[in-house]
Amino acid sequence: MRGATDTGAEALGAAFPEPLDCGDGRQLVVVIDTLVEGVHFAAGTAPADVGFKALAVNLSDLAAMGADPRSARASVCHPGGGEGPWLDAFGEGLGAAAARFGVDVGPVVTTRGPLCVTVEALGSIPEGRALTRAGAAPGDSIAVTGTLGDAGLALAGVAPAAPDDGPWLQARLARPEPRVEAGIALRGLASAAIDVSDGLAADLGHILGASGVGARLDVEKLPLSRVLAGNLPPERAWELALASGDDYELCFTVPPHRLAEAAQRLRALPGGVTVIGIVTAALGLQCLRGDGRAFQPAPGYRHFS
Repeated sequence: MRGATDTGAEALGAAFPEPLDCGDGRQLVVVIDTLVEGVHFAAGTAPADVGFKALAVNLSDLAAMGADPRSARASVCHPGGGEGPWLDAFGEGLGAAAARFGVDVGPVVTTRGPLCVTVEALGSIPEGRALTRAGAAPGDSIAVTGTLGDAGLALAGVAPAAPDDGPWLQARLARPEPRVEAGIALRGLASAAIDVSDGLAADLGHILGASGVGARLDVEKLPLSRVLAGNLPPERAWELALASGDDYELCFTVPPHRLAEAAQRLRALPGGVTVIGIVTAALGLQCLRGDGRAFQPAPGYRHFS
């Protein structure tokens, strides 16, 4: 199963959303994602989890731009049409995510057909303060929020050695926590940002491409949860952290003179922040071990391939 992402839209030539002027000193951001059964969530996934995640992945896109989430609307294509226990539970999960992040959600639009969910979310940003993928410069630090690879471990079907860790791991996949507060805190500090949906290596690559730069990562600095580090050997854990996706953490770059302030702003927020590398003038992504040896990650998820 794969997380929702805008990579497919980019492959078709669509630009990432640009803020729209609201005329009141703020700009409007509109994002939209579709989750398809069997692609973005497994058949049999709890409908409440589908509802929560469908909104959360869109809020993660807003977080990557530093936007304050405002409202959302959902459309569901379901074999049962417009009523039934599945849709009731879906609405409960959607409502839980909306309440968690202070988002107004209108009535769910339904139609009959193969199961898929589309959510459109709206947010706003002070004029000129949006975070984008372009702007990273050589010498900038590269950092990520939270931990990476946990959803990948859940997708891999690895049963944690400690049974109590199982529910936590599944929640990391089924109910991701978009880093809305972190995105807002990074306004005016980060030079570029993106959310991690297709794997760190792939998503960081979008920043590098948009900014015309390269990067050097230290894989031994990748933030790994106790559960991931305790259930896999280091190289396999690094591979999941770099390539598995579905994390919905933020990856961002920040100039050296702003790094301390960024760390201070994020320190008290859930997940924290970890510096994992540096932006380089030389193009391409280098993943290195602490001793300088190269580590070759698997490619991140690619739509239409």
